[in-house]
This record gives sequence, structure tokens and C-alpha cells, in this order.
Amino acid sequence: MRSFVLATSALLVLAACTPQAPDGAAAPPPADAPATPPPVAPPITSTPLPEEFAGGMDARGTEPFWGVQIRDTQITLQRPDHPVAVGKNAGMTVVDGKATWETQAGADRLTVTLSSEACSDGMSDLKYDYAAVVVIGSETLKGCAGHAGAMPKEGA
Repeated sequence: MRSFVLATSALLVLAACTPQAPDGAAAPPPADAPATPPPVAPPITSTPLPEEFAGGMDARGTEPFWGVQIRDTQITLQRPDHPVAVGKNAGMTVVDGKATWETQAGADRLTVTLSSEACSDGMSDLKYDYAAVVVIGSETLKGCAGHAGAMPKEGA
């Protein structure tokens, strides 16, 4: 009997320590209560990069003419009447099936985005596997892309 009384008393003490709002819901903790630790973020897992964008990639466009080479260590943009823009290749990010490389090329930020969609350069009948968008500074260039060494060629 004594155990029952002790157990009941312990439960009543614990119930008395749990603050309740007038409607019976749990009340907020007192102002001097220790802060609740922030929730723990889930561990960051790396997403494997799609093989389709692995290795060297080339992109080109017309009106105006331009060409980009993406290699292991650098990204190069060449355009007539412009200095060659070269930046370090820090790797790509992939979001919604689009691969994006970003680098600093001299005074300008250079961003190259390739997406897996059939593309035609608009001046020939050549067909490419990827569409390309290049942004350098405030200028946006659109064109097509493919794997280096496997770009479509006229007459082939």
C-alpha cells in the first residue's frame, strides 16, 4: 500500500510541474527557463553529379558568335571583338537537371548553364544534345552544347 501511495504522490508532483494554459494545453515555458536547443539539421549528403555532364563540354552560339570550353581546371569564353574570358573551374552544381558552372573571369562573373534538351544553332542543320545559356557580366548568350570531341560537324 505504501508503494502505491508513493507512486501516486510522484505522479501528482510531476503533473503539478507541467505548466498548462487556461484551456488545458501546454503553456509556454517561463521566461527564466533554459533555452530550448535548436533542432538538429539533417546531415548533408552529397548528390552524385550526372554522368551526362562529366568530362569536357563545349558550347557555342551565333548572333553574336561565341564559344565556351569547360575543362577540368578552367572555363574559357571566346568571342570576336572581346578579350578571351578565362576563369577557374570550381565544379558544377546540378538543379532540376541543369548543370551550372560559375567562375570569376577577370572583372566579370561568368555563368554557364547546360540543360539536356535538343538544340539547333539556328544557322545550320546541326543538332546538339544540350541547350546552353552563358551569362557574362550583364550580357546573356544563348546557344547549344555537347561533349568536347563529340560536337556535331558540318558535312558529317
